[in-house]
Amino acid sequence: MNGADWAGVAGASGVFLFLIVVVWQIAATWRARMLASREQQYKELAAKYAQLLEDNVELHRRTLDELTQARTSITSMEKMMREIE
Repeated sequence: MNGADWAGVAGASGVFLFLIVVVWQIAATWRARMLASREQQYKELAAKYAQLLEDNVELHRRTLDELTQARTSITSMEKMMREIE
C-alpha cells in the first residue's frame, strides 16, 4: 500500500466516523425532544388532576353542607313532632 491508499483509507474512515457522530447526535436530539414532550404531558396531566381534585373537594363540601342542612331540618321536624305529642 502506498501513501495514496492510506490517504483513501483515512478519508473513508473519517467520513464514516463523521456519519456515525451525526447519526448519534440526531438520535440524542430526538430522544431529548421525546423526553421533553413526555414531561410536558406529565405536567398537563398533573394540572388536570389537581383541577379534578379541587372540583371533588368542592363537591364534597357542598354535599356536607346539604347533609348538615338536612340534619338540621330533620332535628327541627322531630322537635316539632315531639311538641305536638
